[in-house]
Amino acid sequence: MPSNTIVERVAADLSQYPPFDLLEAAVLLDLASSIAIHYHEEGEVIFNKGDELRQAAFMVMKGAVRLFDTIDGEEVLVDLCDEGDIFGVLAIFGGSTYVLSAHVAEESLVYEMPAEKIRSLISADSAVSMFFAGEFAKSMQVMERTLTTAFDQRRLRYSEQSCRNFLAHETLEVKPVTNIITCSPDITIREAAKIMSDSNIGSILVVSPQNHPLGIITDTDLRKKVVAQPGSIKERPVHEIMSSPVYTITGGKTVADMVMLMVKTKLRHFCITADGTVDSPLEGIISEHDIITSEGNNPAVIMKQIMAAEKVDQLKNERDKAENLLQIYLNQDVAVHFISSIITEINDALIVKAIVFSTADMRREGRQMPDIPFCWLSLGSEGRKEQLLRTDQDNALLYADVPAGREDEVHGYFLELGGRVTSMLQQVGFSKCPAEVMASNDQWCQSLSAWKKYFSRWILNPEPKALMHSTIFFDFRPVHGDAGLAAELKRSIFDEITKGRGFLEFFAKNALQNPPPLSFFRNFLVEKSRDHANEFDIKARAMMPLSDAARVLAYELRIPDYLSTAERFRKLAELLPPEKDLCLEAASAYEFLMRLRVVNGIEQHSAGRYIKPESLNKIERQMLRNVFSTIGQVQKTLNLRFQLDYIRD
Repeated sequence: MPSNTIVERVAADLSQYPPFDLLEAAVLLDLASSIAIHYHEEGEVIFNKGDELRQAAFMVMKGAVRLFDTIDGEEVLVDLCDEGDIFGVLAIFGGSTYVLSAHVAEESLVYEMPAEKIRSLISADSAVSMFFAGEFAKSMQVMERTLTTAFDQRRLRYSEQSCRNFLAHETLEVKPVTNIITCSPDITIREAAKIMSDSNIGSILVVSPQNHPLGIITDTDLRKKVVAQPGSIKERPVHEIMSSPVYTITGGKTVADMVMLMVKTKLRHFCITADGTVDSPLEGIISEHDIITSEGNNPAVIMKQIMAAEKVDQLKNERDKAENLLQIYLNQDVAVHFISSIITEINDALIVKAIVFSTADMRREGRQMPDIPFCWLSLGSEGRKEQLLRTDQDNALLYADVPAGREDEVHGYFLELGGRVTSMLQQVGFSKCPAEVMASNDQWCQSLSAWKKYFSRWILNPEPKALMHSTIFFDFRPVHGDAGLAAELKRSIFDEITKGRGFLEFFAKNALQNPPPLSFFRNFLVEKSRDHANEFDIKARAMMPLSDAARVLAYELRIPDYLSTAERFRKLAELLPPEKDLCLEAASAYEFLMRLRVVNGIEQHSAGRYIKPESLNKIERQMLRNVFSTIGQVQKTLNLRFQLDYIRD
């Protein structure tokens, strides 16, 4: 029997959780005196499915215990018990063997409570009786629901005919058309058109004598390049109007692969060749019709509608559809990197269309665009390709250096363009940045030389405001215009960092300002502000520590690509072999956080930043604990790499 001091401590622990918080002190002490206290290390077995029932129920006081079943040789998690949770209640209500296994998920302290004592409490106290009856019923429902889902998933997995699961559909192989109508490059346009008409097809492939694809002619080509042109060119050779080169790929592509290709290339036809190049024989063709349906909630259809839009209202409608598409993807557990790629392409297309609309409006008003190259930059989360929800805008405008005497004219035009585009994006649903970090702000619509000076000043004088800017502006990404300007700006930044090496140390130290709540268990590190009291700030407490660390390392290693946080970590895994496993863990952790935030945002009709702790299930809490551990390791690595303990504040 435990000593009096230990009994009092156990009683105090029990009194924090239902139903024991309802018991009188004497009753609680009596129960505490009967409890066996067990310390378990990660991986230990408390009981396995089929084991004979022990006459006890269990309560997790610290740590976590997994309850799972095994189906077809795979573990199916039924419940994750953490602090204050009771499991093994079957022993209280009768039975002979355990129906689930209980293994320790992390270092744990578990109280073993005699079933006889619990039964006595149930008989004497109706509130305790109701609690345990509810716990028993709930555990049975959770187990039944989880196992039913697991069996359903397996039925779907092994059913080749099922199209109910979206993810399964996305991974189906697109079957190309192999009975291809082709022609030589020397036949006349009239002859090619007759072949298309006789065969009732919308396109014909032009091939070499070796059956290598040279080009393609579509109905659109005939309308625009033949019918709409003055005079008759029907007797000219077909190679004069074919679209060339064709886009070639190998076979075996999935729906997801092809959707991404359509989104990125804006093309509607793809040739299958033996080795995926134009220098090998033609084997098949995949067209837009083979990839997409007439349903609106499809990324390729949405992209097509955006490009064809003539009014801002149409852009908003398509972005609304993208929100529906986002929810479908989340419900079907589509990979976050795929979701972010699709939504980023859609967001970029909206920006491009807003620029096209704005320049056209200005042209009609007599404002001609200067003959000066420019580049629209997305910043912050959109710059990192992570803006899944319509949060506020962060953008800037970069234009080439201007000849003397034209500075005001050029700056005035691009500043007005920035204002029109940001206003249009606001109509689409992207709110304006409260801090005015937008291309409509005179400060952030500048020439290449001016932007270089900004970054040089931030790097060589890394005071607090400069470090604040670095979290936004150092994640710039070219969206429209001359991407070479953005590339030159990034090269300049790398050179400045080399000259002002101390910046990276300050940059890294700034990345450690939000340490993870490693003690997180049931009690979150929550906000105390009036607007978000008792809510968890997933952006500041979890996402920023990872994105900040990835940004520092990406600039230290001079990675020129415009990458997301997860992509940066995967690239870092290649460049830093000793830290490969940690970097890959960090990439996965960040994508989990992105999913958690966007799901919360959709449910709460918000940006998803602030999460109510009680809304998280046990598995999400366990995942967060793992994420916090990863963040701690990343920050420790950053600290050691830059020897930050030796830098004075």
